[in-house]
Amino acid sequence: MSQESTADRSPSAETPSSTKRYIVRMGSLRQLGLMSGKQKDEYIRGQHVVCRTQRGLEAAEVLCRATDPQIAMMENYVTGHIHYELTEEDHRMQQMLLERVPQTKKTVQAAVDHLQLDMKLVDVEYLFAGERIVIYYLAEDRVDFRQLIKDLGTQLQTRIEMKQIGVRDEAKLLADYGDCGKPLCCNTHLSTMPRVTMKMAKLQKASLDPNKLSGRCGRLKCCLRYEFDHYEEVFDRMPPIGSRVLTRDGTLTVLQHEILTQQLLVETQDRRRMLIPASDVLSEVSR
Repeated sequence: MSQESTADRSPSAETPSSTKRYIVRMGSLRQLGLMSGKQKDEYIRGQHVVCRTQRGLEAAEVLCRATDPQIAMMENYVTGHIHYELTEEDHRMQQMLLERVPQTKKTVQAAVDHLQLDMKLVDVEYLFAGERIVIYYLAEDRVDFRQLIKDLGTQLQTRIEMKQIGVRDEAKLLADYGDCGKPLCCNTHLSTMPRVTMKMAKLQKASLDPNKLSGRCGRLKCCLRYEFDHYEEVFDRMPPIGSRVLTRDGTLTVLQHEILTQQLLVETQDRRRMLIPASDVLSEVSR
């Protein structure tokens, strides 16, 4: 049993451009999928459908019709086919499976404890109709799951898939709200985790206190990435700190950037300090 899900982007699974294609969201990790549909069927945003992917049958939510520009922007998406719209009976079955999850987690945790496996159970997910259970876990090193899968297969009477995840995915599965008071970005609109660095925090003059910069996953907050490109663009247009600039008020020395308001903290020749708009700079005298 592979430790990673094989339901990744597969170029060979792409459908001809003449086929109806839809972007859907599926699974506990809210992964994006590119699904082909039958020519006679039409699906709209918000509809719930049954798709066949490399993992098997899965329930998914339709987001929109797929266009070539949208597809070009997607990364690591799942491919497959839409079978049909979920029926009322399917909805009831899905709800019943959701209600089983807490007890199933207890069963899995008991089996992990019994085998003394060095891993942390994060969550379990039933695929459509319960034909497979995906177990999400954290682990420092590779874990031998052969006996665990055998034991759980006997107890739960279904196929078992183990999927190792990172701390960001753990937050995506379990966390609810961020420090801003809104639902976590990774649990709503983000499909891939952006690369975030301390440089982004410093440029935006965010607090460098790790407790304030870290999200629920313990890593730098994803929102530090959102406005970074704009900050960097404005920063590159500003004269460097320490440079001398010419304005209508004379020659001034740049002490600090206020990127959000596009202002400069400057010092006059008689040691007075003041804020001026960056647009007041006529030229750089020296750096």
